[in-house]
Amino acid sequence: MSQDVEPEATRRDAGDAESSRANRGWWDRNADEYQQDHGTFLGDDRFVWGPEGLDEAEAALLGPASSLKGLRVLEIGAGAAQCSRWLAAQGAMPVALDLSHRQLQHALRIGGDLPLVQADAGTLPFRDGTFDLACSAYGAVPFVADPVRVFREVRRVLRPGGRWVFSVTHPLRWAFPDEPGPEGLSVSASYFDRTPYVEQDEEGRAVYVEHHRTLGDRVRDVVAGGFRLVDLVEPEWPAWNGQEWGGWSPLRGNLIPGTAIFVCERDGSAAA
Repeated sequence: MSQDVEPEATRRDAGDAESSRANRGWWDRNADEYQQDHGTFLGDDRFVWGPEGLDEAEAALLGPASSLKGLRVLEIGAGAAQCSRWLAAQGAMPVALDLSHRQLQHALRIGGDLPLVQADAGTLPFRDGTFDLACSAYGAVPFVADPVRVFREVRRVLRPGGRWVFSVTHPLRWAFPDEPGPEGLSVSASYFDRTPYVEQDEEGRAVYVEHHRTLGDRVRDVVAGGFRLVDLVEPEWPAWNGQEWGGWSPLRGNLIPGTAIFVCERDGSAAA
């Protein structure tokens, strides 16, 4: 697609292979701009769960920071590995995984002695029971057609009892326009329409795909993936955060949820 031609935004079906191919390309093309626009907010070694700014140092969704020392942690959709650097600073042993080669190049640019892995979240290149914890801050889960496949892979590489925590756009947001101002406060679509959001080129090839699941869908997917839901966190917009990030803003954040964080634990059985 010519770089001066804007992609067409539409809603249509998109499977696993098309979604993976499109999003790998999108993040490779847009990683530089993303890190430039959001790098200051994310920091180099801060663990932020979403645009609201909820910090793992405060939230302790993976457990108290003091309990992380020596634990093996897999970060999925790590981007420039900011969360993994924070984990390493607590004494954990993180591995930062991302689909995008360019995002991982930014991880190398920032530095730190971190294992970096380029792989698809639906096919994790690790042995069973490799990790004690797994986490993902807006990584992978919103962009895959079959989240249960990802969850089962995460379950496989976690030890029994291991915790899996991930954040996504709050499903309620899909009923509203993705705008930070007043126009983003009026329902414009059905919350129950699961048709993926797709940006495609002039040939109809997807260049970006995001998948919608309702809140109930997400809970059922967690259970189908072999996890027990321990908590569902909906961060409130803090008074200190005055920034806009895409469709996230203080105006909207004070009225409707923007992020959902699922805190899950792997059951103790060995079978999937």
